[in-house]
Amino acid sequence: MSTPSDSTSGERRWSDLFPLDWELVRHAGAEPVPYHLKKWWFCLGGTVAYLFIVQVLTGIALTFYYVPSPEEAYASVEMITRDVRFGWYIRSLHKWAANLMVVAVFLHLLRVYFTAAYRHPRQLNWMVGIGLLVTTLAFGFTGYSLIYEQLSFWGATVAANLVEALPLVGTVAAQMLRGGEAIGANTLTRFFILHIGVLPTVAFALVGLHITLVRMQGVTEQVFDDEKVQDEARFFRFWPDHATTELLIGVLLMYVLTLLALIFPAGLGEPANPAQTPAHIKPEWYFYFSFRLLKLTSLRLSVLLMTAGLAVLLFWPFIESWLQRHLRFSDTASACLGAIAFLGFLALTVWESLDTGHIP
Repeated sequence: MSTPSDSTSGERRWSDLFPLDWELVRHAGAEPVPYHLKKWWFCLGGTVAYLFIVQVLTGIALTFYYVPSPEEAYASVEMITRDVRFGWYIRSLHKWAANLMVVAVFLHLLRVYFTAAYRHPRQLNWMVGIGLLVTTLAFGFTGYSLIYEQLSFWGATVAANLVEALPLVGTVAAQMLRGGEAIGANTLTRFFILHIGVLPTVAFALVGLHITLVRMQGVTEQVFDDEKVQDEARFFRFWPDHATTELLIGVLLMYVLTLLALIFPAGLGEPANPAQTPAHIKPEWYFYFSFRLLKLTSLRLSVLLMTAGLAVLLFWPFIESWLQRHLRFSDTASACLGAIAFLGFLALTVWESLDTGHIP
């Protein structure tokens, strides 16, 4: 009986181990990628994915030592920071990856808006992106709430009051969030479950849907005057060209995260004290906008404004389409409106950063 060649035997062994259509894999790897994705700011989705992976890995490591109870939460974080070998580094990586992920998601949102990449047929993917932004902010809020320091406790208190001010469902939603009438053990347990269970599940589902829609619809092709390329050179291969670029970006991100962890390690504030209201306190920087709005208006009005703003942002592709059909809403008007909204957000954020930070 004839013996198959080594290469054939190798192929059979690999096909037995990994029953994939390798021809399809090779075809996917050779898929052309639009030339403008060579620019880093046009493919920020990969940066978000890297930072999310860092958070997952460091979060799992932190979970081995964290105790989600009011009596031991702060002490366990203190132990991680001061006693566990490299615990300060892992915690600092987790913190800075969370901060940079908020920045990357926000910049990605701005890039998609100002290049009009949300228009037909990508309206659904825009809505998925807004869902990812909200999920990322929820990650940040529940994450620093778990430390159970003064910022954690009073930040959770303000957040519960905001939720309670929602029309119709506010009271029930706030009780579910707190696990009762006040911030306590049930609140910390719920935040912990949200942070390590519910939110990662939602994030993975949204990322999977986002990638699926990108694969089905493609990405918007941008052509710039400064790109002296011929029509046949306006694309490059996903593998190895684009994949190598993304790998280098990942290495650079780890370098930046390590520098931030070494220069600005994650610290600890005072332990939570429900009986002592601090005179000055601030939330994380990505909530400065809402904190300043809360100081300028009433509780209910600020909640209504933020809810309405989020709804407009979520359904903007459809709102803009209606405006264009009925009111001759131009691309320039859309860009100006987006710029005004961004500058307003930036102004309130900077204003709050310069304030003393009293609790509204």
